[in-house]
Amino acid sequence: MIKNDIWITKMATEGMILPFEPQLVRKHQHDSVLQPVISYGLSSYGYDIRLSPAEFRIFRHIPGTVVDPKNFNPENLEQTQLHTDNSGKYFILPAHSYGLGVALEKLEVPANITVICIGKSSYARCGIIANLTPAEAAWRGHLTLEFSNSSSADCRIYANEGVVQLLFLEGEPCATSYDDRKGKYQDQAEVVTLARI
Repeated sequence: MIKNDIWITKMATEGMILPFEPQLVRKHQHDSVLQPVISYGLSSYGYDIRLSPAEFRIFRHIPGTVVDPKNFNPENLEQTQLHTDNSGKYFILPAHSYGLGVALEKLEVPANITVICIGKSSYARCGIIANLTPAEAAWRGHLTLEFSNSSSADCRIYANEGVVQLLFLEGEPCATSYDDRKGKYQDQAEVVTLARI
C-alpha cells in the first residue's frame, strides 16, 4: 500500500526524513522577496526531496576507457560548478549527458517500507529524466540521484529545490532488511556515492 501524508508526517517526526517540510513549498524567501521554486516537501502521497548544493558530477569521456560498474574510475565523473543568480543556485547538466547529485534530506527507511524515487514533471518537461531509484527496507542515508539530459539543450538543475518525489510503499515484514544484510550503500553521506560491488 502507498503511504499518505498523515503517515509520512508521523514517521518524519520520528526521524524518517531530516530536514522535514510539513507542506508543499512553492515559494521561499530570497533577499526579502518571495520567489517561486520547484516544489519540495510533503504532498498527498509522497515527499519531494531537494537536491543538495554539496556536489554534482557529470560523466565525461576519457579516450580509451569504458565505464565499468565493477571497477569504477572516479575520473569518469567531473565535478561541476554551483552557479547562483536571481533564480537561485543551480548546476548545469549539458545536453545529452548524465549526472549524479545527492539529496539534501537524510532518510531512515522503516523496516517494512520500500521507497521509490521518481522524477518531477517540471524537469521531465525540460528533457531531464531522473532514474527510478529504490531505497530498500531499513536503508539510511542521503540518496545519490541520477539524471539524464535527453534534450539537445543544456539544462539547469536547481539546488535546495525539489528534484524528485519519494513514494513510500508498505509491505509485509521482510526476512532480511537492507540493514540486516549490511548493504553496500548504507549510511551514505551528503556526497555523490560511486558505483560499488
